[in-house]
Amino acid sequence: MRPGIALIGLRVCLLAGLWIICSGGPAWTATTERIVVNRFTGVAIEGFDPVAYFVTGTAARGRAEFEANLWGAVWRFRNEGNRASFLAHPEIYGPQFGGYDPADIARGVTVAGNPRFFAIVAQRLYLFSREANRDAFAANPERFLYEVGKRWPALQEQLSQ
Repeated sequence: MRPGIALIGLRVCLLAGLWIICSGGPAWTATTERIVVNRFTGVAIEGFDPVAYFVTGTAARGRAEFEANLWGAVWRFRNEGNRASFLAHPEIYGPQFGGYDPADIARGVTVAGNPRFFAIVAQRLYLFSREANRDAFAANPERFLYEVGKRWPALQEQLSQ
């Protein structure tokens, strides 16, 4: 089974203003930031291309020669077209909730998502710390997003700016 799940056609009510771009994996990330990045390099999503999730439905590494700096994070892409798409619409292609796992946010904690465990729901990218969290979210995203909506504003305030 592939680590990611694409649920592109599912309708989910997204809560306005709750997304922030970012990412990374728990072992290599700073988790006290609003955007999760590798604490040593500043690279978001462990160097995976955020646009590739939408284009190929898989987690694919970006290349250093196709980088962009946005919101204090370095983003990598597989090609110039993906880089241009991201810069034109970062709100679409960037991971929601700063790359934090929405299943954990729903429980009241911030845990960095792993770019290998993802779901695309209602044209938005979500990263998860564990496969079990991704699967639970995919089964009922509305429930999780409802809980996240109640907890994310307070959790976001606790993260450094």
